[in-house]
Amino acid sequence: MVNFTLALLTNAARLSKANFVGKTRKAAIVQKQFLLSLLKTYQETQFGRDYGLGEINTIEQFQEKVPILTYRGYEAYIERIAQGEQNVLTSDPVVYFNQSSGSTGNQKLIPVTKRVRKIRSRVTQQALGFMIDGALKRGLPIGKMLLTTSIQIRSRTSGGIAYGTSTVGDLRNMDFLYRQVFVHPYDALKPTDSLARNYVCLLFALGNPQMRVIGANFPIIALQLADYLERYAEDLIKDLETGEIASWLKLEPQVRQKLENLWSAAPRRAAELRSILQREGTLTPKMAWPNLSWIITARGGTSNFYFERFGQYFGDTPIFGGIYAASEATFGIYEDFNSDGTILAIDSGFFEFIPENEWEAEQPNTVLAHEVEVGKYYRIVVTNYSGLYRYDIGDVVEIIGFYEQAPIIVFRHRKGGLLSATSEKTNEFHATQVMQQLQQEFDLPLENYCITLSEDEIPPCYLLNIELLANHPLKNSEYFLAEFDKKMQQANVSYEDKRRNKILPPPRLRILAPGSFATVRQRLLQKGTPESHLKIPHISEDRQFLAGLDIDREVKLLEVEN
Repeated sequence: MVNFTLALLTNAARLSKANFVGKTRKAAIVQKQFLLSLLKTYQETQFGRDYGLGEINTIEQFQEKVPILTYRGYEAYIERIAQGEQNVLTSDPVVYFNQSSGSTGNQKLIPVTKRVRKIRSRVTQQALGFMIDGALKRGLPIGKMLLTTSIQIRSRTSGGIAYGTSTVGDLRNMDFLYRQVFVHPYDALKPTDSLARNYVCLLFALGNPQMRVIGANFPIIALQLADYLERYAEDLIKDLETGEIASWLKLEPQVRQKLENLWSAAPRRAAELRSILQREGTLTPKMAWPNLSWIITARGGTSNFYFERFGQYFGDTPIFGGIYAASEATFGIYEDFNSDGTILAIDSGFFEFIPENEWEAEQPNTVLAHEVEVGKYYRIVVTNYSGLYRYDIGDVVEIIGFYEQAPIIVFRHRKGGLLSATSEKTNEFHATQVMQQLQQEFDLPLENYCITLSEDEIPPCYLLNIELLANHPLKNSEYFLAEFDKKMQQANVSYEDKRRNKILPPPRLRILAPGSFATVRQRLLQKGTPESHLKIPHISEDRQFLAGLDIDREVKLLEVEN
């Protein structure tokens, strides 16, 4: 049954990919057809009447009639939907709200309809087609997947519409056949407590030595999973041996009962894992599943920083990005393993691109998908069936090539993710590049880092806040800081200019006490950031972002007179 299900899903995914590839050969036509069809479908909605969507017959008319909007332009409409009113932004009934992560700004609610879910499912299937073809090309066996994402909704609006993360919505709407891909029961995703959920998912996965795939929304989630395995190895092995599920786990009674009915002892597997633990002194995913085929997790943006630590837990296991998506929209499909490039999802939305020289304009001019230039950076604008029209999410992407006629884009950073002491505009991509180089040069994997600005200087200086891993001391902190300054100048021309002319003071290094970023993580969770979507920013203009954390040591960079 398992092999039949996998074969069925594999064939469906490859057919979906082939269909998408055909569309990329006529990208401009597909984009125009998508837009005009959407406008016709939604012309009688409240938004459609407000902006005259029914009178639009061309892309140019659409751009003239509808302004580029951020979430603020939709809040009044969305509040009406949340109260239960229909036909506001979409003619299709809203069945769910995607709640944005809130880690880079205020939380938002994005309307989801059955049509939106169908489109998202299709894009996911297209991505699976690319992933499967890539796996077959590399001779990687296809098998069951470990995933630990919660399926609990956050709450309901006053109108009774459920809301939660987009991932929760996807998983709750998942077809029965796709649920069979998990190495653990679907019910293992139900525990509210994070530790309990990760533990039971790991427990069922450890019982299957042929588990092939690990899925995680973000790389930091995969590292946390590895940490859970390392910390609770003894307990997990004991439960494998006895056929019990640890009594100390905070499991809802009905969930515990269902999982215990599905769980049974695996003494031979327990003995195998205990032998590894005794021999190696630890248990990592690569040790537990030496034949792991690949990992699915987000690429681009700040991911490379976390990938520096993947080797010690996952070896050289290939990484596939899946889809580049947010609560608001699906933007791209990853084309291959270990690649940051995503093919623009031309049949999931109508896309426009704001060139760099238009970023400061109130109503910037845009170019279309077939008009972008390789090597250029753009802010991406989307129109889709969630009822978002010319929506500026703030994502900055780089064009790295074309797949047939569809651009290949890489997410670099968010529009608001900028650090400026004196208008130098350092972004997350600059920071990630620099810190990746430093980790490699100093052979120094970090727990985490965040660059902030000092409060006691005008202009302020850059504060490089790092947390060291246990048994990985920083031996030459002054040189490390000097190299940070040097590499930051290489990454950001404006930073170099400000430093060379002594407009920007020299940076300082702060080595934070162990556990500091665990505290930051808890703060974000307490603010309401969903665990599966939690991202710790690597740059922050919020001078209080790291307030109250203990500093083990502060290092200053002395200016050298020319």
